[in-house]
Amino acid sequence: MENWAEIRRLHRAEGVPIKEISRRLGISRNTVRSALASDRAPKYERAGRGSLVDGVEVEVRKLLVDFPRMPATVIAERIGWEHSITILKDRIRAIRPEYAGVDPADRIVYAPGDIAQCDLWFPEPRIPAGHGQSLMLPVLVMTLAYSRFLSAVMLPSRQGGDLLAGMWALISGWWKVPKTLVWDRESAIGGKGVVTAPAAAFAGTLATKFRLAPARDPEFKGMVERNNNFFETSFLPGRSFDSPADFNTQLGLWLPRANARVVRSLGRRPEEVLPADLAAMTALPPLAPATGLRTRVRLARDYYVRLDSVDYSVDPRVIGRLVDVHATPTRVVITCGGEVVGDHERCWADRITITDPGHVVIARTLRAAFTVERTARERALRRHGDGHQVSLRVLSDYDALFGIDFTTTGTETQR
Repeated sequence: MENWAEIRRLHRAEGVPIKEISRRLGISRNTVRSALASDRAPKYERAGRGSLVDGVEVEVRKLLVDFPRMPATVIAERIGWEHSITILKDRIRAIRPEYAGVDPADRIVYAPGDIAQCDLWFPEPRIPAGHGQSLMLPVLVMTLAYSRFLSAVMLPSRQGGDLLAGMWALISGWWKVPKTLVWDRESAIGGKGVVTAPAAAFAGTLATKFRLAPARDPEFKGMVERNNNFFETSFLPGRSFDSPADFNTQLGLWLPRANARVVRSLGRRPEEVLPADLAAMTALPPLAPATGLRTRVRLARDYYVRLDSVDYSVDPRVIGRLVDVHATPTRVVITCGGEVVGDHERCWADRITITDPGHVVIARTLRAAFTVERTARERALRRHGDGHQVSLRVLSDYDALFGIDFTTTGTETQR
């Protein structure tokens, strides 16, 4: 390497002839000529000795023609490979693209305020939901793609109304709306590849849009998927939870710390980049979107309505009328004609009956009044076809009128 550089310097910079360079450096003239003709420094390369894989490469290629995705371990078994699996894997990795093709992933650059990725995370610990039940409950996770800012909240179910309520809670906490909400094929959002009507109405109210990921393509929203793993490794260890409310409280206290860490891809903290992200978003709508679970039913005699497998009592005075049920993640409110006839805390457990003691008292009062009224009707006078009143009498009066006595003495019956 040193001779090559010196030869070129002497000849080109100082004009020393080849013969003199050969004499000064003690090398042959042909070596000098070769150094002057080469534009690159000489590099020693050892001749290849071949590999054990060379003898089986033909068999490997035959398998890859029909099964381009066959794992290297299976190929090793099929060809009877008895040597190191590493060198075989290296060769298969090099030749597999000739048969399976290459699926390159573009590097995506996110603009401020453009995208928020959404996903459901199901933490493994069962959360006490009350009434002796512990359930695996969904957590809605939203990640702003530009600033990597994290937001999350636990929800009572993965039904559309609850998902929209959770999204509204997180978005309203930002005070701004991202231009695009990215979801996978979650059934309540767009399980069939088309955004559901409630989700479309939600997006219209917020002046945003939903973008659904292609089927079976988790990399489409890989950022939020990786954050789910971040929750698993950084939030859950060493924690216990008494209730969903306790989970959300601890999560809310931890998220500021998560958003204060330095993200390697940004080289900055999400909380530092967040202002630029929010500045490019749109403002919140003047009216909140329709969220939560909603239904309308006719109240039956048992004065209960069922919502998400839980029965809630309603004021019995509206039995037989249509009532509207609206449930948020925290409350269940039942109205009839605009008047509240039931208000309960949302129960996250399954197959439970929630009763307002006041409704039981009202039902008891109505039942007693109904009994009195029915008895009065039975004893009231009735009118004959010609208009005169006919009193109601017990059947024993007619027995006495016709001289019939059904009492018995011994084995005889007196008539």
